[in-house]
Amino acid sequence: MPRYEFRCRECSSVFEVNRPMSASGDPAACPTGHQDTVKLLSTVAVTGSARTVSAGPAPSGGCCGGGCGCG
Repeated sequence: MPRYEFRCRECSSVFEVNRPMSASGDPAACPTGHQDTVKLLSTVAVTGSARTVSAGPAPSGGCCGGGCGCG
């Protein structure tokens, strides 16, 4: 089950909530009882021994590979 990270705007504590992806946007109460929280963006690290199959050169340009026109 995915884990989402939240920060309380009242006490600044950071906490994690495990919930299904279908509930990812639902609000989460601070463990100390505050309701004013915000979901944080977090990076995901994936490790393992899977082989990478290359289909050609990686896209280049911009922050997202140039697909959005930003680069």
